[in-house]
Amino acid sequence: MNFIFFYYYVIGDNVKVKVIDEECEQDLEDSVNLFLEEGHEVIDIKYQVSSFDLGEEQIYCFSAMIIYKE
Repeated sequence: MNFIFFYYYVIGDNVKVKVIDEECEQDLEDSVNLFLEEGHEVIDIKYQVSSFDLGEEQIYCFSAMIIYKE
């Protein structure tokens, strides 16, 4: 059974979403930290890791969704 959760923030029209996707965890950390250094007011950060097999190689995908107020 799949569950989908939706978050609704009553903050105004200036709520934005930034999605960052990287091939390794350290690159994702660096990208998220660079975004946070820009001074956005962060509401929430969601983190996800997925993987799949490509022949004999396993591929990982590290992603973060940042909900922020501009």
